Amino acid sequence: MNQSATKKTSKMVIVLNKIKTYFSKPQNIILLLFGIVLTFTTVAPIVAIVEDTFKIHPGTIDAHLTGKASGYSVANYADLFTSKLARTNLWTPLLNTVLLAVFTCLISILFGGLFAFLITRTNLKCKKYLSSIFIFPYIMPQWTLAVVWQNVFNSNVVTGTSNGLLASLFNITMPKWWCLGLFPSAVVLGLHYAPFAYILIGGIFRNMDANLEEAATILDTPKWKTMFRITLPMVKPAILSTILLVFGSAMGSYPVPHYLGLTTLSTKYISMNSKYTGEASILAIIMMIFGVAILLMNQMSLKSRKNYTTVTGKSGQISKINLGKVGKYLIAIILIVITFFTSIFPILSFALETFLPNPGDYSFLYTMDSSALTTKWWLTDNNGAGALYGQPGILHNPLIWRAFKGTMLVAVCCALIAGTIGTLIGYAVSKNRRSKWANYVNGVAFLPYLMPSLAVGAAFFILFSNDKINLFNTYTLLIIAGVIKYIPFASRSALNSMLQLSGEIEEAAIIQDIPWYKRMLRIIIPIQKSSIINGYMLPFMTCLRELSLFLLLCTQGFILSTTLDYFDEMGLYAFSSAINLILIVTILIFNTLVNKLTGSSLDEGIGGK
Repeated sequence: MNQSATKKTSKMVIVLNKIKTYFSKPQNIILLLFGIVLTFTTVAPIVAIVEDTFKIHPGTIDAHLTGKASGYSVANYADLFTSKLARTNLWTPLLNTVLLAVFTCLISILFGGLFAFLITRTNLKCKKYLSSIFIFPYIMPQWTLAVVWQNVFNSNVVTGTSNGLLASLFNITMPKWWCLGLFPSAVVLGLHYAPFAYILIGGIFRNMDANLEEAATILDTPKWKTMFRITLPMVKPAILSTILLVFGSAMGSYPVPHYLGLTTLSTKYISMNSKYTGEASILAIIMMIFGVAILLMNQMSLKSRKNYTTVTGKSGQISKINLGKVGKYLIAIILIVITFFTSIFPILSFALETFLPNPGDYSFLYTMDSSALTTKWWLTDNNGAGALYGQPGILHNPLIWRAFKGTMLVAVCCALIAGTIGTLIGYAVSKNRRSKWANYVNGVAFLPYLMPSLAVGAAFFILFSNDKINLFNTYTLLIIAGVIKYIPFASRSALNSMLQLSGEIEEAAIIQDIPWYKRMLRIIIPIQKSSIINGYMLPFMTCLRELSLFLLLCTQGFILSTTLDYFDEMGLYAFSSAINLILIVTILIFNTLVNKLTGSSLDEGIGGK
C-alpha cells in the first residue's frame, strides 16, 4: 500500500515538474494563452459564415427554391454549383480571382524584391529618397491607383466613359484589355502590394550576414549560382510570407476589380449578397479555402529542418554589388521615373481634383488659365443655400472632422493591440516552430487575413448585432474586428525577423539569469526594431484606409473611409479626393513622428537611412 502511494506521489511529482518546466518558458505561456483566445475569436466568425451558407434567408433565392422562410437547407450549394448561372456566378469569377492573385504575387514580389535588393545590396544612388517614396502606393487606399489608371487611360471610344488624360491631350486610345479586366487589375494590385514585398524582403536583405556569400566568392562560385543557392534560400521565409499576404489580399480585393471591370469572387459577393445571401457566403468560404491551402504550404516549408538564421552574434557586414559608374545613376533615374507615376502623380491628381470647378473638368490644361480652378470645395463655410449640395466646404465640414477623430481612435487602438499581440506570437512561434501547437497558433492568428474583409465584417455583424449583444455603430466593434483582422500583419513581420535571430543571442542573457521581459526590451526588440515597428505601423496604415471590413459595422460618416464612400455615392468627388489626401498626409506625419521618436519607420530599417 505504501509502495503504491509512493509510486502515485512520484508520478504526480513528475507531472508537476513537467508542467512547471513547460510554464517556465515564456513562449509556452504566450502560445497557450493566445491559442485559446484566438481559437474563439477566429472560429466564431468562420462558424457564422459556414452556418450562413446553409441558412434559409427570407426574401432570397433559397427561400424561393425551398418554399420556406426559415430553417436550413443545401439549396444554396445545389443552385450555385449546378444551375444555369453556375458559370456566371461561380466558375468565371473563380478563374479570374485565381489568375488575379497569382499575377499580383508575381508582379509585387519581382518588383518589390528587385527594388529591395537594389536598395540594400548595391551602391545605387538616391537610396533614401527611393526607399521613402516606394512605400507610397501601399500608404494610399487600394482604389487610388485604379482611379488614376481610369483617369489616364480611359477613352470614350473604348470604355464608353469620359476621355482620360491620354485621349484628351494626345488623342491616344489604349486597347480595351489595357483599360479594363485582368491586366490593369493585376498591375494596379501588384504595384499596390510591391511595398509589402519591399518591407518584408528588404528587412531580411539588410540584416543578412555576408559571410556565406563571401565564402562562395572565395570558392570562385558564379554570381548567379550564389544568388540562387545562397541568397534566395536565406530570404525564403520572407518570400513565402509575402506570397501568403499578397495572395490572401488579392483574393479578397474588391475596389480594384470593381473600378477596372473585372468580375471576381469579391465583386460577385457584393452583387449577390442581397438576393443570393447564402450563395455569397459560399463564395467567401471558397476564398478562405484557397488561403488556407497557401497557409498550409507555407507551414510545411517552415517545418523543414533547414536553418534560416541570418542574424548572429558574429558578423554584421553586408556585401555591396557595384553597379558601375553609369549603372548606379541610370538605374536610379529609371526608378525615380517609375516611382513618380506610382507614388507622386496619384497624390497630385487627387489634390488637383479638389480644385476643379466640376469633376473631371481639365479645361484649364488647354487654356493654361489658372483662374479656371476654384477653392470653393475647401473654403465654403455655410450650411444654407450657398452650401455645396447641402455640404459646407472640406475645412469647415463637421462630418469629415468627426469621422477623422473616429478613424484615429480606431487605428491607434488596433495598431497598439494587434501589434503587441502579433509581436508576442511571432516570438513564441519562432522559438517553437517545429511544435504542432505553435504551428496551430500561427495558423489561427493568420486565418482572419485569408478571409475577405467583407466576409469578416458580415460575420462580426452577425455575432455582435443581435438581441443579446448589440455593438453596431460603436468604436468597440470596429476595434475588435480590426484587431482580429490585423494581427497577421504584426505576427508575420515579427516571425520573419525572429527566424533570423540566432539562439545564442538570447542564450547568453539566460546564462546571466536576465528575466524574460528584460531580454525582450533590452536585446530582442532593439535588434529587430525596424521589423517590430513595421508590425505596429502596417495595422495602423491599413486601418486608416479600411472600407470593406467596416462597411457593415457602422453607418456612413462614422469613420473617414465610410465618409469617403458616402461622398462618392453623392458624386462629390472633390470631397472624396480630399479625404484621400487627409488619410495620406496623416500616415506620412505619423511615419515621420515614429521615425524621429524611435529612429525607425517603414522604410528606415531597409534603406531609408
